[in-house]
Amino acid sequence: MASKNAFYQGSNEVFMDERGYFFESYKQNKLKLLPKFVQDNVSVSKAGVLRGLHTQKKHPQGKLVTVLSGRIFDVAVNLRTGSVHKFWLNAGQQIYVPKGCLHGFYCPIPSIVHYKCTDYYHKGDEIGVRWDDPDLNIGWPVKRPIISDKDKNWPLFRGLECAM
Repeated sequence: MASKNAFYQGSNEVFMDERGYFFESYKQNKLKLLPKFVQDNVSVSKAGVLRGLHTQKKHPQGKLVTVLSGRIFDVAVNLRTGSVHKFWLNAGQQIYVPKGCLHGFYCPIPSIVHYKCTDYYHKGDEIGVRWDDPDLNIGWPVKRPIISDKDKNWPLFRGLECAM
């Protein structure tokens, strides 16, 4: 069990048959040390998509990230220390990314990702760091991802520290 300020990584029991699969993506009594969630998001991505790295400045969000289908390379960067945390997650696996972390992920195959958030999305509050920041040395498993213009144009981590 993880505290609300630590990473939690877990796998859910996935029940598969000829119809597809089923798993419990969230069970409060299993994850009782995690904070209250107020918003759910779903991201559907084709192969080659990279989303992030971003967070919110005044309204930071803790996120319980669950892969519903596909596979992702999930990355969190601690804003206080600059430490990088990397995880490969398959369908049925999840991770809790605490407040105070930039978050992003890469989809090597088509993927659907669900995340429960501890605060609401505030468009004007979003901050981020360039996905390919050489100082972070993330080691993304892709050279030329499909990425939004917004995510391409974030500052380097050093620049973000100055802005905060």
